[in-house]
Amino acid sequence: MARGGPVGSRWTGRLLDLYAGLVLLYLFLPIFVIVSYSFNKPAGKFNFVWKSFSLDAWRDPFLYPALVDAMKMSLKVAAVSTSVSVVFGSLIALALCRYTWKGAGPINLLLVLPLTTPEVVLGSSLLSLFLQVNAPTGFWTVVIAHIMFSVSYVALTVKARIRGFDWTLEEAAMDLGAPPFRTVLKVTLPLIAPGIAAAGMLSFALSLDDFIITLFNAGNQVTYPLYVYGARRAAFPPQINVLATTILVGSLILLGITVLWQNRTMKEAMTK
Repeated sequence: MARGGPVGSRWTGRLLDLYAGLVLLYLFLPIFVIVSYSFNKPAGKFNFVWKSFSLDAWRDPFLYPALVDAMKMSLKVAAVSTSVSVVFGSLIALALCRYTWKGAGPINLLLVLPLTTPEVVLGSSLLSLFLQVNAPTGFWTVVIAHIMFSVSYVALTVKARIRGFDWTLEEAAMDLGAPPFRTVLKVTLPLIAPGIAAAGMLSFALSLDDFIITLFNAGNQVTYPLYVYGARRAAFPPQINVLATTILVGSLILLGITVLWQNRTMKEAMTK
């Protein structure tokens, strides 16, 4: 009996590792398909069936102007919405964690609501709002819609970073003569900056990826997800996969930089 225990534990560990590997394979399989089909040379207009390996799409990734314009639109929307969401979400997180006030409970509830509400409900509700105020749908309505759900992600992500924050550091800085604004700029922000950066990356990725809410509020504007959705009927060139792979590689590089920055910040904090 004593010998059977460790053997059973090893087999259990191996089965769990195998199960985890299969789950990860299932999750990442679509990404592998996107990357691999960026090197495909389709026989017709649709890049759905593997024919032969080719670098033609990578040699001319901007062959289709409409695809490039859609990507530029998505990047602009993501940049503007992320910038605004990071500011508002970080301030909300600071207010909720730094101070105790009666409105904290309802604010926390309102932050969770956009995350739990189906996107089709959010998209249709925002469209109804814009129609009620006679606002023309287009770039700015998409930006407002993306800010609406991105603020919640940013606030909750930054809150998770602030939970372990030592507020006595702010008090020590002010005791030494630093005004409140300088204290926030020199003490608070550097310590929570990795959390803000992670929240910004999450917000940017969600904005770049959003389809349903954008579909309701884009008007005649076409973002990258909308272009991909429409391309499945007329033509689906491998350049779509090339741009998607480029975004993926860029995101991984930024993620790696952020992780290294977080590790460096934690090591510096532990040594001080």
